[in-house]
Amino acid sequence: MPDILAPRVHDLGGFTVGRLLPHMNHRSLGPFVFFDHIGPAVLGTKNNVDVRPHPHIGLATVTYLWEGAMLHRDSLGSLQEIQPGDVNWMTAGRGIVHSERTPERLRGIDHGFHGLQTWVALPREHEETAPSFAHHPKDTLPVIEGDGVRLVIVAGHGFGQRSPVEVLSETLYVSMDLKAGAELVVPAEHAERAIFPVAGEWLLDDIPLENGKLVVLETDSLPLLFAKTDARAMLLGGAPLDGPRFVWWNFVSSSRERIERAKAEWRDQAMGRVEGETEFIPLPEK
Repeated sequence: MPDILAPRVHDLGGFTVGRLLPHMNHRSLGPFVFFDHIGPAVLGTKNNVDVRPHPHIGLATVTYLWEGAMLHRDSLGSLQEIQPGDVNWMTAGRGIVHSERTPERLRGIDHGFHGLQTWVALPREHEETAPSFAHHPKDTLPVIEGDGVRLVIVAGHGFGQRSPVEVLSETLYVSMDLKAGAELVVPAEHAERAIFPVAGEWLLDDIPLENGKLVVLETDSLPLLFAKTDARAMLLGGAPLDGPRFVWWNFVSSSRERIERAKAEWRDQAMGRVEGETEFIPLPEK
């Protein structure tokens, strides 16, 4: 039987975020150590996304939207709006600072907002790599279509296709849309896999799935996904991490001492600044 993980839901004032990873039963899944489901919500006239500059180390952040848009700025000088179907992949490495905000063109205008924010832990040999940022428009991602199934290979590889997004470990990240009545066997090409249904009605080997919960699949299983209605989900996973990771606030590392150094760097504002931003999120006291 698959393991079902329920989210911890937080209200951010007008929209909710459901956190699936880390979870008490699964600290990670493949290289993924953090998994947030944002929305669906309506933003614009009453609220916006305004995540002030904050730091990261030891991970890559991955933003993927189905609705809405978000403006990314970072301490490398990157300025990039992400739209539905695009991929923003930011490698923090030894340290980066970024902000995420609703673009000015959408402020004051009601618009749908729905997507995922995930963190991928970097392999230990790459934890101190130089920070970098890459944007991949949706039309650069491989798409597999047929028999009512549409798969977008967001990152890593799956179903015989590989995304152009550069990853540092075995990664599975596939957006799946199935028409009513369509079915799909989930291959066992990755050691760890999970399905995150977000819309429609799904059956997994005749077991109904609940939207917003993470379904961790059994190793080497070949489950059959069936869409009772038009349905959408994300398939994620990959190879297990090369050792445990410590996660504190926005920092991920295989070393507690490295996290303590990152705390001091941010406290001293020594991790860089984001051009055009005057605010920042202070280091939490706890």
